[in-house]
Amino acid sequence: MKKTVLLFVVVWLLVAQSFGQATFNTGALGVDVNEYGKIEIFNSAGLYQLWRTSILVGTSSTAVFDYQNDAESLEATALVSNPTQSDFEIYGAFDNTYSGAPPDVIVKLNAYGWTGGSYIVVKFNVKNNGQSAVNATVGLDIIPFIDEEDGFDTVTYNSTQKVIRIHRGNQTNIGMKLLSSTLSSLYSFEYYDGYYVDSDYWTWMNYGSVQPHYPSNSASGSVSITAQAPVALAPGQSFNVYYAMALGNNYASMLGNVILAENKYNALIVGIEENELATNGLVLNENFPNPFSQSTTISYQLKDEGFVNLKVFDAIGNEVTTLVNSRQTGGLHNVDFSANGLAGGVYYYTLTIDNQVMTNKMVIAR
Repeated sequence: MKKTVLLFVVVWLLVAQSFGQATFNTGALGVDVNEYGKIEIFNSAGLYQLWRTSILVGTSSTAVFDYQNDAESLEATALVSNPTQSDFEIYGAFDNTYSGAPPDVIVKLNAYGWTGGSYIVVKFNVKNNGQSAVNATVGLDIIPFIDEEDGFDTVTYNSTQKVIRIHRGNQTNIGMKLLSSTLSSLYSFEYYDGYYVDSDYWTWMNYGSVQPHYPSNSASGSVSITAQAPVALAPGQSFNVYYAMALGNNYASMLGNVILAENKYNALIVGIEENELATNGLVLNENFPNPFSQSTTISYQLKDEGFVNLKVFDAIGNEVTTLVNSRQTGGLHNVDFSANGLAGGVYYYTLTIDNQVMTNKMVIAR
C-alpha cells in the first residue's frame, strides 16, 4: 500500500522539520512541503487530505523529472520569514541530482497562503539546466488521502470552472486548478506500487484530453496526472506554472475557495510581474480580443533592450509561426496576429528574452 499506518505518519511529522520540511497553517488549511518538493495539505481539524502532490517535467518518453525517482534538494525548503506577496510562504528549490537522469531541470517552488483561507497558490518555476533546448511538458502527480482514508475516491473535472475535484461521499472535497495555462491532459488510474516510470508518466501526460470522471473502485485509491501544452526552453531559460489548491466541506464550498485562490493569483501575478520587470524581467499581457476569430493583438513590455522571440504554438506544442525574432528596445510593444488559415481552438504564444520565458493562452473561435 502507498501509505503506512497513521501512527508512523504522526511520528514522522514530529521530526520532519529537522529533515527540511516547512509547514504553515492559515487557521483553515495547512500545508507541508518537504525537502524534495512533496506537497501535503491538511484541514482545520488537522486531517491530511493529500498524501502527495508533486511536479512532473517531461521532455520525452525516457526523460520525466518526478519526485520519486529524481528530485534532490538544491535550496533548503523553509518558511519565508517576511513574505511580501501573501501572509504565509514556503520556498524550496529542487533538481535532478538524485538520479542524474534527464531532463536536467531546476524547479523552484513557492507556496502562498492567506490568513483564514482554505486555499493556497503554488508557483513552480521550471528552468532548463541542460545544454540543449527542450520542449518541457509540465504537470502534477496527485495522490489523495481524503480525511486520512484511502480508496474509493472519485475524480471529476468541472469544464466550466476548469477545476479538478477529488472527493468521497460527503467527506472533504479537494479542488485543484491550473491558473497560468490550460490543461491539455488529465488522466486518473488506480494506484499501484511502482507506477512512477518515465514512459508511463509520459503516456499519461500526453493523454491528449481531460478525463471527465474517474471513480476509484478499490482501497488503493486514485492517482491523477495533469499536464499542459509543452513550452520550448533554451538552455538557461525558465517559465512559471501556477496552481490553486483548495479544500471545502462540500462541492460548493470547495469551488468557492478555488475562486478565492484565483482572485489572489490575479493580484499576486501582477505584483510578481512588476517585481520581475524591475529586475530585468518582462510582462506579457493577455492578447486582445480573446477569444477572437480573425485577428488579435499581443502586447508585452520590456525593461531593457534585448533579443526577443515571440512564437505561436498549437495545443499539442507544434510551432505555428514566429511573430518576432529580432532585437528590440525596452518599453511597450504590440504585435498583430492573424488567424487566417488556422482551425478554431486553443493556441499558446511564448515570449522569450535572454533567459526568461512567458507563455499565455489564446482561443480562436470559429
